[in-house]
Amino acid sequence: MSEERRALATNRRARHIYHLLEREEAGIELTGSEVKAVRAGKINIKEGYVQFQEGEAFLVGCHIGAYEHAGYAGHDAVRRRRLLLHKRQILRLMAKVQEKGLTVVPVAVSLVGSWIKVEIALVRGKQVH
Repeated sequence: MSEERRALATNRRARHIYHLLEREEAGIELTGSEVKAVRAGKINIKEGYVQFQEGEAFLVGCHIGAYEHAGYAGHDAVRRRRLLLHKRQILRLMAKVQEKGLTVVPVAVSLVGSWIKVEIALVRGKQVH
């Protein structure tokens, strides 16, 4: 069973300013209008990063534009969105982020089958002169 994979957004800038050390694929918790907007390509992950809080991982700074046909129940464009990872993955990433100079950023958002997945990477900043 081959899963169809379609790229919805990429963070090409991350490869220029960070050394990508490890990659993980995570699900993302979205509302209905956010799912429609992401499928329409109205997502920007360039300013996004992953924040760990109380044993959970959240995607912060990611902008999902408004969906035109959402009606009265729209969504906040820059709210924190929970990432769906296993507990041991979250704990391992949290421990590595405690090291100096490491952080976790989104690298790509893709549609895998009918699921929206976020590819996140553990990164270290480059010496940019």
